[in-house]
Order: sequence, then structure tokens, then C-alpha cells
Amino acid sequence: MRSIWKGSIGFGLVSIPIKLYSAVQTSALDLDMLDSRDHAHIRYMRVNENTHKEVPYEKIVKGYKLNDDYVILEDRDFEDAAPEKSKVIEIESFVNIAEVNPMYYETSYYTEPETKNNKAYALLVEALKKSGKAGLARFVLRNNENLCIVHPQEHVMVVTRIRFGQELRGTEDLNISDGVSVSKKELDMGLALIKQYEEKFDVSKFKDDYHEELLKIIHAKAKGKRPTIKKLKPHKTKNDDLYDQLMQSLNAKKGA
Repeated sequence: MRSIWKGSIGFGLVSIPIKLYSAVQTSALDLDMLDSRDHAHIRYMRVNENTHKEVPYEKIVKGYKLNDDYVILEDRDFEDAAPEKSKVIEIESFVNIAEVNPMYYETSYYTEPETKNNKAYALLVEALKKSGKAGLARFVLRNNENLCIVHPQEHVMVVTRIRFGQELRGTEDLNISDGVSVSKKELDMGLALIKQYEEKFDVSKFKDDYHEELLKIIHAKAKGKRPTIKKLKPHKTKNDDLYDQLMQSLNAKKGA
């Protein structure tokens, strides 16, 4: 793996030099965009809107429009904006990881200490595991400030970027009533259904079936064939009574 960031994790007076590595990879198929007429590859070009000519990547700069003109920013400008955050993931507090709303999660990175037998790294991993806490920190990655949590995954320290509070939209515009009445009988049945489907979280039981099936179609089409597609059977209930639907669900699960 290739590291994408190099710096350190700081908590208190302890500093742990680390590298960041992407912990995720997409399972989506890499599909190219083609012209339907001759299947030629579609290219995206960086074009100057005045000259209509392509601009080499090394000639591109970043600018902010201010008073109908652009202020050009250089790499050092981004570093000068927050020099202490450019190379340090500074843990500002520790929180219960169970209290972090999953809606805040973005993407995760593995951390690797600069030296293999780093005692401070091992200490932080073990302390986080024992306490059930996660470090809450901020750092700069790709010229953007990021909020993150630092948490353990077995013997590895993971940095997971999370959204800032203002990035989540409110729910006040949704057409949902908070005054819908649910009877105790219906609620008990709903809880029983949840209990029946309850199991320990194991993500290894799930795989990307959609792209696997799509790949089968691709291979079949390459041979001039068309595979048989399994049709999804819609769920059907005999009536609209919620209690009866729950009861049918429970019985169906028992008979599975």
C-alpha cells in the first residue's frame, strides 16, 4: 500500500509519528464511458474557456473569486492557514465511540507507526480498546480541514474522517408526522420480530452481489449470450392490517 499522508498523532505531550493508508477500496466495476456510435473512449480534458485549448496539469493553479477577480493560492498558503494541523492529528478529547452517530462517518484510514515497535502507539491502541473510547481530533488532508475519530481495530489504530455538524441537513422539511399512534400490541409484535431477526454483526456474510451478477452478464455478452436473470419476487400480504403483516412476518421467519 502507498501512504497518502505523513505526520503524527498527538495526545497530551505524547507524539506518535505515523503514516496514513486508505483502509477502503471500491467493489464497483471500472466502467469506461464510450461514444455509442463507434465505442471510442470519452476523454475529459482540462480546457481554458478563453482559448479553448487543453491546459497541462502543472499549469493549473487554485484561486478564490473575490470582488470579480481571483486570488491565487499556492501550496504554502494552505499550510500557513493552519501549520499546526497540517502535520498533526491532535486529539482534543476522548468520547464514547458508541455515541458517535453513524451518519457522521465518512471514510477510514489505517495508521502505521514510523517504527515497528512503537510503545506509545501500542499504548494508545490498548488504552482505547480497554476504555471503549475514541479520540476526537482535527487535521488537514488535501487542503481541507477534517474532523476525525481515532479508534482501535485489533492492534491497528484507525483514523476515520467524520462530518462536521453543519454538514448534516435538518429533518424539519421532511413530510413525516411525529404523532402517529402505535398500539402496544403492534409494538410488542414489532419488538418480537426484531428479536427474531437479531444476530451478531458479521459483515463477512455480505458481499457485493450486484456487481458480481453484472460481471456475469459482461462475460456472457462477450460470448454473444444472455444469461438467465433471476426475477425478484415482491413481498405480498393478504391485507393492510399492520398487526397481521407482523404476524405473517414472524411465521415466515419461523418457517424459514
